[in-house]
Parts: sequence; C-alpha cells; structure tokens
Amino acid sequence: MPEPRTVSLVTLGCARNETDSEELAARLEASGWKLQEGSESADVVLVNTCGFIDAAKKDSIDTLLAAHDTGAKVVAAGCMAERYGAELADALPEANAVIGFDDYASIGERLDDVVAGRSLTAHKPRDRRTLLPITPVARSAAHAHVPGHGEQAVELPEGLAPASGPRVLRKRLGGGPVAPLKLASGCDRRCTFCAIPAFRGSYVSRKPAEILAEAEWLASHDVREIVLVSENSTSYGKDLGDLRSLEKLLPQLTQVMDIVRVSYLQPAELRPGLLEVIAGTPGVVPYFDLSFQHASGPVLRRMRRFGDPARFLDLLAQIRALAPEAGVRSNFIVGFPGETEAEFAELTGFLEAARLDAIGVFGYSDEDGTEAANLDGKLDSEEIDARLAEASALAEELTSQRAEERIGTEIAVLVEREIEPGVWEGRGFHQAPEVDGATTVRGAGLAVGDLVTAVITDAEGVDLYGDAVPGAEGPRP
Repeated sequence: MPEPRTVSLVTLGCARNETDSEELAARLEASGWKLQEGSESADVVLVNTCGFIDAAKKDSIDTLLAAHDTGAKVVAAGCMAERYGAELADALPEANAVIGFDDYASIGERLDDVVAGRSLTAHKPRDRRTLLPITPVARSAAHAHVPGHGEQAVELPEGLAPASGPRVLRKRLGGGPVAPLKLASGCDRRCTFCAIPAFRGSYVSRKPAEILAEAEWLASHDVREIVLVSENSTSYGKDLGDLRSLEKLLPQLTQVMDIVRVSYLQPAELRPGLLEVIAGTPGVVPYFDLSFQHASGPVLRRMRRFGDPARFLDLLAQIRALAPEAGVRSNFIVGFPGETEAEFAELTGFLEAARLDAIGVFGYSDEDGTEAANLDGKLDSEEIDARLAEASALAEELTSQRAEERIGTEIAVLVEREIEPGVWEGRGFHQAPEVDGATTVRGAGLAVGDLVTAVITDAEGVDLYGDAVPGAEGPRP
C-alpha cells in the first residue's frame, strides 16, 4: 500500500485563521493526506496566508518563498490568496497554486492536482458580500462556502470533530489548555479603512448547537478555555433572527467549558444585556476586547464608526461598575486621513483617562479597495510615523502602570507551560492569548491546565509575576 502523501500546514495571522486551518487539516486527513510538522520532506506546503495589512502580506510572501526553497510543492490559501487570487499567482510563480475559500471543501483533491502536476487556474477576486443575500436572516439558505463553517458528509477518522446538525470538521493542530472557537464569519460594517468584509464576505453566524458541540469536543481534548472569535462578536445572531443569541449562548457554554472568553466586540453594538452577561456570568471571563479605533468624534465619523471620548469613557465606567477588575483592550489607528493635531491630542487624552490593560497602536496606510484610500487630507509618512511613535510610547507607559496596579492582588491564572522547574507561564483573566502579555507563577506541584490563585509580586510592562497560593485552586471567573 503506498505511503500517504504528506502536507505541512503553516498558519499566519489571527485566531480566525487558526480555526480555518484546523478545518483544512480535518478535510485533508479525511481525504487521505498525512499532516506533518515542518516543511522539510513534505510533498506539499500549504500556507494559510494573512492579507490584513502590509506587514502581514510581506510575512505571507516571505513564508511562501521559504516554503518553495524546501523543494516541496507550495500552495497559497487564506485571506491573501482569496483577496488577490490570479494577481498573486502571476506575481509569485514560486507558488504552485493559489486557491480561494471556495476550494476548501475539496482541498484534498486540489492538493492531489498539485502533486500530479495538473494546472490550477487561480480565481479572479470578487466581493464575497455579493454571494449572500443582503438581508441577514435570508443567508442560511445560501450556499457560498464560509471557512470554519464547513460541512462534510464523509465518515470522519478518529480525532476529528463532528458537531450536531451539519458536520463541522476540526482537527487540533496544537496542544495546550486554550483554543479558539469560531463564533461567526464576515462583517456587515462598512468601516472606510477596512477591506476584510470584501474578501471575508457578509456576516454569517454559526448555529448555537454547532458551537456547543464543538466546545464539548474541545473540552474532551483537555481544553479549559475557549476564545470565541469572529470579525464582530456583538453581531452574533442577527442572521439567526435573535440579537440576544450570544447572551443566551454564553451561559450554555459554561456548562461544557471551564472558561469562556469573547473577543472582537464593537462598542456601538455592546448592548447592556450582553455587557451584563460577560461581566457577571460565572465561567465567562470579564474581558472586553473593544474595537475603539480612535477617540475623536470627527475622525471616527470619517472612519464610519461610532463614538467619542465621553461615550467611550461612560462605557468603560459601566463595565467597571459591574466588574471592577475587568480586563479591557483596544486597538487604535493614528494618522488617518484628515487627522488634525487637535484630534490626535484628543486620542492621547482618551488613552490617559481610559486605563486600558492592553493597547495596540497602528499607523494608517492605504488598503486596496477601501474608501479611505481615496479620502483627502492624507498625512505624510514622516508625520504618521511620529504620531505612531508618540502614541505607542504612551500606550506602553499606561499599560505598564495598569499592570503595576495589580501588584499585591490575588488573581486566577490558567497555567499554559513550564518555563523551568517550579516556574510556570500562564495568563490572568484580563490577559487574552498572545496579545495581552502573560503571568509567570512560581509554585511547586503545578501542571499545564491548572487554574491557580497567584499573589502578584511584580510587573514588567504588561507581564505579571507572582507566587501560587499553595493548595488554592483558582476560582472560575
């Protein structure tokens, strides 16, 4: 019997891409491909690219070129491949194929074609919002492929994840006690700086039963914390006919999972009921990943977004009234077209008042196909870089101060890895995976996946250091 063909799957970008890769991995294994770590000696290297900003695109190109250097066949998938299609294929002959989201359902066959030397014609990019009805509740009857919402009628090998209703494929590609879980895909917002809706498509929620079944499956694979990911979690359920779907789903998820975290919340859509459920439901982390993007009202209107400093500070006050130790993070764009010095100062003033736990700052750059790329009032690159440096330095100072406020307090920490004997790295409930820093805990007899209580003794930047309280299991949020 011939040896199965081997594929190395490389994932770039966000947690949403991670869940897409785990769908691809499941489909590949179901169609007879063998997954392997590392690109050396693989028949095919499949790169799940990121196409969000210029730095991510460059990283994707560099990864594809490095994969080509191994001598393997190279296939580009993911957001950059979907966004540019034939243009990317023409510009990068080192890739043997560039595939789009519509190829995911038959990914095993597409890789068979590549190994056999059959030519694959890269798709011509299109606005994927046109593939689904404008009315959200009509989308469930449509048939456009949405990554992470895969259906498959084949018999699944052991270790792959079926869900109730349509069978959703998933194979964990990494271990550890934390895993992302896709809540929805796409976005209906029309932010002038963002191209994501055009290549990710309109907003589509996964059905609650499907999400619950996948959470239960993850729990059976030693996952203690799930991170619900989407382009906009506050829109969950709009296409299911119930905008309170997330408020109902979160308590149900805590029945099958120890810790539930929600990411990607839009301030304009954070309803009081949802805020209360996140802040006050046992098992749901009081963590608010709020997409502010700026603070100046006029800049936000040019971005086609909601808010101003007073409204945002009022929202933060509501959160902290319900959960005083809640974690809050946000991202901001500086140098947006037309941003005046006074508007930039309004942003920095907001940052000083907001007391955020984690802050991401990005300099504006034109993105293909966005409305902002054609706006007047562009700042020169030197001014954008100067504002980026100033805001980033302020953010670093402010988040360090916020971390120092936690010295002397007790926090619950989920242990994720051992650094050295008796020293462990994990995260407090105010720290999301990979983006918000970590907490180092000293303590004997701990293990990966433990939830421990730690007394915080020091802070460095956003990272915390503490001692485990002997015999004290950390409380659920």
